[in-house]
Amino acid sequence: MVWVPLSPTSSDRRAPLHAPSTTTMSLEWLTDWSWSLDGLRDCIATGIQSFRDCDATALVAVACLLVLFVWYCYHVGREQPRAYATVNALMQSAEANGVQNGFVYCHSPECVRCSHHDGLNQKLYHNLQEYAKRYSWSGMGRIHKGIREQGRYLNSRPSIQKPEVFFLPDLPTTPYFSRDAQKHDVELLERNFQTILCEFETLYKAFSNCSLPQGWKMNSTPSGEWFTFYLVNQGMCVPRNCRRCPRTYRLLGSLRTCIGNNVFGNACISVLSPGTVIAEHYGPTNIRIRCHLGLKTPSNCELVVGGEPQCWAEGRCLLFDDSFLHTAFHEGAPEEGPRVVFMVDLWHPNVAAAERQALDFIFAPGR
Repeated sequence: MVWVPLSPTSSDRRAPLHAPSTTTMSLEWLTDWSWSLDGLRDCIATGIQSFRDCDATALVAVACLLVLFVWYCYHVGREQPRAYATVNALMQSAEANGVQNGFVYCHSPECVRCSHHDGLNQKLYHNLQEYAKRYSWSGMGRIHKGIREQGRYLNSRPSIQKPEVFFLPDLPTTPYFSRDAQKHDVELLERNFQTILCEFETLYKAFSNCSLPQGWKMNSTPSGEWFTFYLVNQGMCVPRNCRRCPRTYRLLGSLRTCIGNNVFGNACISVLSPGTVIAEHYGPTNIRIRCHLGLKTPSNCELVVGGEPQCWAEGRCLLFDDSFLHTAFHEGAPEEGPRVVFMVDLWHPNVAAAERQALDFIFAPGR
C-alpha cells in the first residue's frame, strides 16, 4: 500500500496567516525586546546627560539636605526625654516638713502642683508624641525642647523664678506685664467691673450667716484669712459656683486668651481679710500670666512679684507672671474690709497659637 499525501484545502492554505509557527513568534518577541532595550538605553543616556548638565555643587547640597531631613525626622520620632529629676523629687524636702512654699502640702490627686508626679517627663513626652501623631510636629520645637530638658530647667532656674511643674524655654521673663500684653481681655474685664462686683457682693452676704459658705475655699496662710470662690479650677468648670455667678461666667467665654482647657487655667474671686499675709511661693508654670481685676482695694494692700511691689486699683487689671516668687498682704484696718480681686489666668502673649493647642492637649484635665 502506498500512502499519497492529500492536497491541502483552501482553509489549510490560509491557516499559517492566523496561526504563526513557534519560530515566527520567537523572532517577533526578540524584535520587540530589542526595541525595549533601545528605549531604556536612550532613557538612561538622557538622565545621565541631565545630571552632567546640572551644577555638581547644587546636587551635593540637595543630597545633604535630604539626608539631614531624614535624620531629623528619625531623631525627633525616636528621642526620649532625658532622665532628670521629676517634680516629685524636686519637692521631697518640702514633703518632709509637710509644707510647700508656705502652704500645707495637700496630697490631693486633683492638684497639679501638690500631687505626686513620678515619671512626669515621660508622661509629658508621651502626650506630646500622641498630639504630634494626631496633628503635626510643626511649631512644636520649643515644647519638645522644654519637655526634653525639663529637669535641667527646673533645677537651674534662678530663685526669683522657679515654676514648680512646667517651664517653657525662650519666653520673655518679667514680673509684671503691661495692659497691652492682652489688651482686648483687659479692656473687656474692666468694662464689666460693676457686673462682677455685684455678683461678688451677693455671694459675700452669705458670710454673715456662717463661717465658710458653700462654694468657698479657705487657703493656708501664716496669718489672717484667705478665701477663694472658683468658677474654673485647674481647667475644670465648677458648675454650682458658675450658676451663682452667671454673668461673670459668660464673660469668661468672651475672653480671647483665657486658659480654660488645661490644668493651668483658673478663674476665681480671691478675698483677703485685714491682717492677712500670703507666704511667698511660686506658680506652677510660666506659660500663663495672671490677671487681677481689683473689686475692693483698701489701703495698705500690696502684691509683691519678683521683689517689686504693686498696688491694686478698683476697676483696673494688674497682670503678672506668678512663676516668679510672689506674695500678697492686707495690712489695712479691720473697718476697711477685705481686699477682693477677680483672678483669671491668661496665655502668655509669646506662646503661639499652635503651642497653645498642643499644651491644652498635653495638660488636659485628667490626662
